[in-house]
Amino acid sequence: MDTCILKGRPPHPFETIAVLVATSASMEAVLAEAGCLASVFNARLLLIHMGKKTLKLAAHLDEIHVRSGGRLQNTTTVWLEDRHVDSLLHICKENAVDLLILETIRREGILRYFLGSLVRDVCRTAKCSLLLLTEPKVVGTAFNKIIIRGVVNPKTPLTLSTALYFAQQVGVGEITMVTELDQPGLSMATAFTGSAASTDILKKQITNGEVRKIQDMVRHCRSEEVKVIEEIISGRQGYAIRQLTKNQNADLLVINSPDSRYGFIDRIFTHDMEYILEDLPSNVLIVHSRIS
Repeated sequence: MDTCILKGRPPHPFETIAVLVATSASMEAVLAEAGCLASVFNARLLLIHMGKKTLKLAAHLDEIHVRSGGRLQNTTTVWLEDRHVDSLLHICKENAVDLLILETIRREGILRYFLGSLVRDVCRTAKCSLLLLTEPKVVGTAFNKIIIRGVVNPKTPLTLSTALYFAQQVGVGEITMVTELDQPGLSMATAFTGSAASTDILKKQITNGEVRKIQDMVRHCRSEEVKVIEEIISGRQGYAIRQLTKNQNADLLVINSPDSRYGFIDRIFTHDMEYILEDLPSNVLIVHSRIS
């Protein structure tokens, strides 16, 4: 296909869903999750296995298809012998994938290292949205508690509309949009303003301005089916929402895709995205708006 048609393509609806198939004890659960979501979103399902095709694995996939009760019958399987991220993303582009599902369970040894590195690389370079599953279930996950990270960014309205779409399709009537106010960042931004009184005034102006922008986004993305609750928290961006998501036992955290590619140096000097990726607080939906 002409991959140029992906540019500017809206992040939803999810018409084509792909799932990375890794040989593991939880493979059936991951495929079950993908099958459930494909059914919910009425999407085409693509199974991508990174590794050499073997008779044993093919037979195992056939067994899982039979046990799925029909959820995996209308699927296409792609056998990708190399393990390069570029090859995986090329398959996604060729098939106009809107959502790629990846398993992110903690593992030991080489497999854990490989999956962890692959997930990070895909997060930074994919041109489709990603669903990172931390605890896949054979019966499928009930995404009852959904949190969206609200930041002032051109991508955020599309991320919010995608979260509303996701919630509506899975039958959730309420989601929470959380804005983080980075107090250390505010202190640095107002460090040279003069008196303590003028500094406090400027902090309030910055804070109120950020909050108003987020509120405007919510107003423009209203949904009759799903209510958006707004919440403001203080703390370092990325870290604060990670902790809130954990503390509230949320089922899904929805965030923007990274603004640019980043590498090893970002692992040393942790920033907002890396706080979330280094210790996923729940299942995470990374929405690629395809505007950059």
